[in-house]
Amino acid sequence: MCAIVGVYGDEDAVKIAYYALFSMQHRGQESTGISSADGKKIRLVKDRGLVTEVFNQDILKRLEGCCAIGHNRYSTAGDDSILDAQPVFARYKLGEISVAHNGNLVNKYEVRNRLINRGAIFQTGMDTENIVHLIAKSQEDKLEARIKDMLKKIEGAYCLAIQSRSKMFVIRDRFGIRPLSLGRLKNGTWIVASETCAFDLVGAEFIRDVRPGEMITFEKGKEPFSEQIFKPDYRPCAFEYIYFARPDSIIDGKNVYDMRLKMGRQLAKEQPADIDLVLPVPDSGVAAARGFADGLGVPFEMGIVRNHYVGRTFIEPTQEIRELKVKLKLSPIRRVIEGKRVAIVDDSLVRGTTSKQIVKMLKDAGATEVHMRIAAPEIKYPCRYGIDTPTKEELISTKYSPSKIAKNMGADSLGFLSIEGLKKSLGDDRRYSLVSFDGDYFAGGSANTPICSSCD
Repeated sequence: MCAIVGVYGDEDAVKIAYYALFSMQHRGQESTGISSADGKKIRLVKDRGLVTEVFNQDILKRLEGCCAIGHNRYSTAGDDSILDAQPVFARYKLGEISVAHNGNLVNKYEVRNRLINRGAIFQTGMDTENIVHLIAKSQEDKLEARIKDMLKKIEGAYCLAIQSRSKMFVIRDRFGIRPLSLGRLKNGTWIVASETCAFDLVGAEFIRDVRPGEMITFEKGKEPFSEQIFKPDYRPCAFEYIYFARPDSIIDGKNVYDMRLKMGRQLAKEQPADIDLVLPVPDSGVAAARGFADGLGVPFEMGIVRNHYVGRTFIEPTQEIRELKVKLKLSPIRRVIEGKRVAIVDDSLVRGTTSKQIVKMLKDAGATEVHMRIAAPEIKYPCRYGIDTPTKEELISTKYSPSKIAKNMGADSLGFLSIEGLKKSLGDDRRYSLVSFDGDYFAGGSANTPICSSCD
């Protein structure tokens, strides 16, 4: 899920990268980092924490150069180490490189074992280290050729920003699973970012999406050079529209907020309820809840207040912390809810822990009925492409029917958007990656293939 950014051609590249990462903080809160290049040297600062916690004016001044790449790491279960922060820097035969990566490589373990057998030493569990080692160990004479050599050996989901001392390379995998967009500032500076909301903040014009399978090379004094490395097999991740992306972002030509409204309206057609009021689970459930209320013709109310200083809950590593953070994070408005039959709309249902507590919270606040509606299909398969879903055994929808889940969580009913309903909402102009819902592991492997426990 992480965020990456690349900026080329501006003496304030680091500041632009900083603001871009700030706008994409929702994509990762565990650690952040920026590396800069001035043609002679790469400088790197990274640490655990939010963008505003890691960087200040003094630190940004040290990161000199007209090229900068940055990364926000998605908080996941597993190790919480500064070693897992990105970008990843290395010195090798041709000089220095820095790599920022969003996605997961499905052949990570196979590649890593081959590298270890050839003498490579790893410091982290990140897929990104595979990429660095493959580039360093390539026998090609130029970095561009080494990157292409590396790309032939990896498979899965990846958006990459690779920085040398004088160039920047940006690559999107052939499936286009994770989003990546190209923009330009008025002074001619180029920027590439995971989401277009970064362009809005720094005043960049959206140019186009980076194409699946494309590599763009940025070099001083030249226009960006585009090369189609792989034939596209376009399958953008549906979860970007359901949950990950900011509502004001445009992902592969489609506004996220509009897509969530459509999901809510389709959900109302498929899973109606006799209710007085529709409430969203803030914040990612808001647009879908509006669509659901519109579809049913009933009032929409922001009946739950969210404390924005508490992070997302389903990505926390222990059940005890998840349960505590729900209480810290959400608080019902009794005056709005008391005596009402309410539908509560959320973007997805993973383990069911959060939803169970929300149902109890609403009934304690005086709701006479609570109907849970989910603006996504049932999650029955873990994802291997950069989403920190738990194992199949932990996914509640693999074990129980909707009616059984509703009973367990104390809800009067539970309804999911169908897979066909999701496809209809997103449009039939392209195939989407729906692996969490239909188990179609299209990049090879199976549902039993080991999944990386850290985000890369």
